[in-house]
Amino acid sequence: MALLWVPTFVTAGPLESLMMPGKVIAGHAEWEKQCDRCHLKFKRDSQIQLCLDCHEKVAADMDSGSGYHGRSQEVARRECRECHTDHKGREVDIVLLDPQLFDHRQTDFRLEGAHARARCSGCHESAAGFREAPHECIGCHRTGDSHRGELGEKCSDCHDDRTWKRNRFDHEETGFPLTGRHRQVLCASCHPAQRYRDLPRECVGCHGVDDRHDGRFGRRCEECHATGEWKKVRFDHDRDTEFRLSGNHRKATCEGCHGNRPVFEEKLDKRCIACHRKEDEHRGANGDECQECHSPTRWGENRFDHDESDFPLRGAHEKLRCNECHLPGSEKPGLEGRCYACHALDDIHRRKQGERCDRCHDERSWIERVRFDHDVTHFPLIGIHAVTPCEACHVENRFEGTAGDCWSCHRDDDAHGESLGRACQACHNPNDWRLWDFDHDRQTEFPLEGAHRPLACDRCHRNGEPAEEKSAECLFCHARDDAHDGRFGSRCSQCHGTETFGTFQMGGSRP
Repeated sequence: MALLWVPTFVTAGPLESLMMPGKVIAGHAEWEKQCDRCHLKFKRDSQIQLCLDCHEKVAADMDSGSGYHGRSQEVARRECRECHTDHKGREVDIVLLDPQLFDHRQTDFRLEGAHARARCSGCHESAAGFREAPHECIGCHRTGDSHRGELGEKCSDCHDDRTWKRNRFDHEETGFPLTGRHRQVLCASCHPAQRYRDLPRECVGCHGVDDRHDGRFGRRCEECHATGEWKKVRFDHDRDTEFRLSGNHRKATCEGCHGNRPVFEEKLDKRCIACHRKEDEHRGANGDECQECHSPTRWGENRFDHDESDFPLRGAHEKLRCNECHLPGSEKPGLEGRCYACHALDDIHRRKQGERCDRCHDERSWIERVRFDHDVTHFPLIGIHAVTPCEACHVENRFEGTAGDCWSCHRDDDAHGESLGRACQACHNPNDWRLWDFDHDRQTEFPLEGAHRPLACDRCHRNGEPAEEKSAECLFCHARDDAHDGRFGSRCSQCHGTETFGTFQMGGSRP
């Protein structure tokens, strides 16, 4: 009778270990020899319950419909092992979560606002599970809490997820509504060191250092100033005082008139001279009634009409300031009306033309529009001379004995070095020094022909040689060009022409 050996198992561990398809992950390593922690014999369908028995938080999510496993319809239709297959080795990640494809809307924390742009590692630390990430703002933003916990941990009461610096806190619900420029002020400007309680509500509590009046106007800043703009005041000087501000007085600062004196205790002298004595260029000679000539619109302008005096202001005199004629400290009942009385120092003629300046000049311009007619002199001004300044010819303003010939003034302009004489007018005209009408063919015994015609004067008349000493013979200029060394004589024109030195008039070859 044959015996059938049927093995009996005291424990399933050793045999099952031999049949195990591979090592489990590091997180399951302590239960690797306890197969029944994850598997029941012949009950494959019960494996999901074993997973949930161990992973209680996931089971709770699925029961409550929260978290990824409780919200995802795909998870509800699948077994745990379909996504988290084990026995792949210690280092294998069986979570299989792809951050690029993961839909965070299936979790309890939808990514909105700036969170949608955040990196996964910004909220999920590598050593912790994904579900361990905090849901409260303070969990991630505690280090960024500029209030240092003084306002509690309910960040969402004031801030939203679009931008951290934007807040929904309504200051109107406090005892200090924000109006005007206060709406633009940073919180820290009024709440130093994150203080939010027992802060002053009076203007001077924050703006004491800005009080340019040094307390002379009291502590109720709001009586004159508004929160819209600190420099704009509601105090009406025209209404609240006996001195209406007009003209430039409206631009003056309070200290400009009141200095450091108590404003409401001391009344000021309202006369112009009381404030403007230092600006009185007349040094008191015209009295203290400044308003008779000046207006508050502009101190430099005056209402005095000089045309009502014996000397109406015309031309350039209209632009002069009073003290240019009426020197400070030397005011007289009346100044002389003669030009020379004021312009003696401007007389470039040194009295040689007398003291009747108005015979040639007028009050529109001392230099321009001179009425002197140069054409009645021995040298009428024509061409360029008509626009030449007087001092160009009349050096040091000398008028008598001025030479009338070209050479006296244009010696330095003579490009001929006096070789053509001093009668410049024989060739040049006064319209332009470079314009000349000398006719060499008509005015000399040497007509310019051929290659001679385009030559400049100094090609033949050079080194200061007088023109009348020039010879018409070819060799006088072309001795160096004589290839015959004088063997054919000096009458070059018998063989050569003026067009080019290389042509011959005798027809054939060179002799």
